[in-house]
Amino acid sequence: MLSVDKVSAGYGKFQVLFDVSLKANEKEITVIIGPNGAGKTTLLKTIIGFTNVYSGRVIFMGNDVTHIPPHKRVKLGLALLPQFTNIFANLTVYENLVMAGYELKGNAIKEKINEVLDIFPVLKGFMNRKAGTLSGGERQMLAMSMLLMRNPKLVLLDEPTTGLSPKMVSVVLSKSAELRDRLGITVVLVEQNAKKALEIGDKVYVLVSGKNKYEGDAKDLLNNPELSKIYFVRE
Repeated sequence: MLSVDKVSAGYGKFQVLFDVSLKANEKEITVIIGPNGAGKTTLLKTIIGFTNVYSGRVIFMGNDVTHIPPHKRVKLGLALLPQFTNIFANLTVYENLVMAGYELKGNAIKEKINEVLDIFPVLKGFMNRKAGTLSGGERQMLAMSMLLMRNPKLVLLDEPTTGLSPKMVSVVLSKSAELRDRLGITVVLVEQNAKKALEIGDKVYVLVSGKNKYEGDAKDLLNNPELSKIYFVRE
């Protein structure tokens, strides 16, 4: 579904990625891990169109999207959940969902909200609350719900468990797996809780200093203690 082919990218003249390649198969979770500053977030921003690509290609569902603007990629079915500023704190939960589904008309938006709440039922009791009053985990579930309002085919999740309690880390990652298992959505997941990410992942890529250092089955990396030590898999 997604292919990043030997992409070098960055911001202006500041290069971050060096000949990075990645393939994300349909209805799978592709995990990206690595140390801080490895270029993981930059890779997601490159896929959605927020960086300068110096060489290489980004192919999504057979379309070369390397140099098309982000809003056109979103229309094709790509969606990014950024690590921060992913909700409208001063709006209610309901208003956030309406904003996310701005292209839907009439009863379609109500129907979509009901579908989303079926995946994230905890939000049903918060519909009239300001989003800024939610806990960290509840905010992330709202942000993921907002992604679903756009009917994405592939979602890019940038460290969705940052700052969450261990319990909420498990909840948010289980919801990430539900996107794949229940809705058939392809997921590319950048995650600092590498061990837990590998437990739900299908494939894994390790980035170090903006370069590919490992590619393989997520469970192989998870179950190999020596590889885990080398590639920064943390408990």
